[in-house]
Amino acid sequence: MELHAREARAVLLRPDQPEEVDPGTLPLPAGLLEALHEWAEVAEAVELSEGAGEAVYQRGRHLAWRLAGALDTPVRYVDPVSGEAEEIQPPPPVPARPAPPAEPTPWATGLTVSVFVAAIVVVSMVALSQGLSQASPLLAFGANIVIAGGLAPSVWLARRTPVWRWVAYGVVTGIGVAWLALLLSLLGP
Repeated sequence: MELHAREARAVLLRPDQPEEVDPGTLPLPAGLLEALHEWAEVAEAVELSEGAGEAVYQRGRHLAWRLAGALDTPVRYVDPVSGEAEEIQPPPPVPARPAPPAEPTPWATGLTVSVFVAAIVVVSMVALSQGLSQASPLLAFGANIVIAGGLAPSVWLARRTPVWRWVAYGVVTGIGVAWLALLLSLLGP
């Protein structure tokens, strides 16, 4: 494949075929076709002026390298200003990095943290609710809603963080158990 600039447009030629290949018919990455035609327009303008030939050469060479990578074949780049040709090889494939080995989940430690956090939340919410319910049951209910609503965004964000997820699980469990305990205390004598 050869890359040329003719009449303010990028032109591709196959060595075995005399006719031009329309770059628009090739599976090129987004933006490469527009960049090729933009380069060809600049190359035509530079041919008429003096001094910017090196910039056109470097840009065209870079685009030929990108084209070689997209087509996975060498591209012969013909500089529109000087007419010199150069063979551009496609970039070598990038080896995929292996994923780091997954660490084991610390279930014993994590569940222990969750139980302690749940116990703290249960004791705190029940004590607060019992104290406020003596003044007004609606005040105790409102405090529970405010506490749960205030903790919800933090718990939601922490649920996927490796260490903090155990705290989040404890908070959710503690709120649920506290509400169950408070509900049972309302039903009891």
